[in-house]
Amino acid sequence: MPELKLEQLSGGREAFLLWVDEFRPSLHRYCARMMGSTIEGEDIVQETLAKAFYQLSQSVSTPPLKPWLLRIAHNTAIDHLRRSERALTDSLDTLDTDVPDDRPDPATVRAALAAFLELPPLQRSSVILKDVLSLSNEDVAATLATTVPAVKAALVRGRRALAAAKTGDATGAPLSAELRATLERYAERFNARDWDGLRALLAKDVELDLVSKARRRGPEVGQYFGNYAKLDFTLRPGRVDGRPVLGVFPPGASAPAYFLTLEANDDGVRFIRDYRYVGSLANEFVFVPG
Repeated sequence: MPELKLEQLSGGREAFLLWVDEFRPSLHRYCARMMGSTIEGEDIVQETLAKAFYQLSQSVSTPPLKPWLLRIAHNTAIDHLRRSERALTDSLDTLDTDVPDDRPDPATVRAALAAFLELPPLQRSSVILKDVLSLSNEDVAATLATTVPAVKAALVRGRRALAAAKTGDATGAPLSAELRATLERYAERFNARDWDGLRALLAKDVELDLVSKARRRGPEVGQYFGNYAKLDFTLRPGRVDGRPVLGVFPPGASAPAYFLTLEANDDGVRFIRDYRYVGSLANEFVFVPG
């Protein structure tokens, strides 16, 4: 891609997001596996891009964007894992007698996202960067601020542990009766094109996050349904990463193009997160109906 000129940042956040859009799929593939979750991975991508935009606005020159963004994404994911006490301790010497295959391992790409949580951070990062994003050992080491021998040892052990990892039930914990009823009512009124009925489900302080596009609050959220009134989409309850979602199905589709999540309280739906504008997610999530 052409070199980013700092003066182009005067176009604001949207101009920046357009500029880095080609890197979004790689960032999400990395972050989703680091966090073991499609949804949490997207949260890390959002934070990564916010940090990157701020840092560039304070810079006098631009770094090579892809490796720089991956480093920010890695550090952001590690910070979140530490805060949630999910970062396992790395215990790696570099005396492993096995030599890793220098080619990416396709089995890593097929592994369930939750399986990556079984690996300590250095092993997890190394196998994702090498086997999913196809970086060289040298580039992996540079991204992780470590050495090539450490990366090679992490690849041997990480691939071995990933192959042996067992993941839980993708359907997740049982839904509460209240949340199930909210999802079903929302989908029923959406599919009936009962937009006034949908607005009646919203809490007064409802918030909307059109991920990577816009945020709205209160009465403005009601206007959001006008865009869907022009489209023949349907909603069906399901799960992604074991979490309750509403899959968004284009006409005749057997699988959703994307999904949205709801949060509700006694006043109604208080938060809607819609992933319509994050096309890279479609290649990552696994939708479980019901």
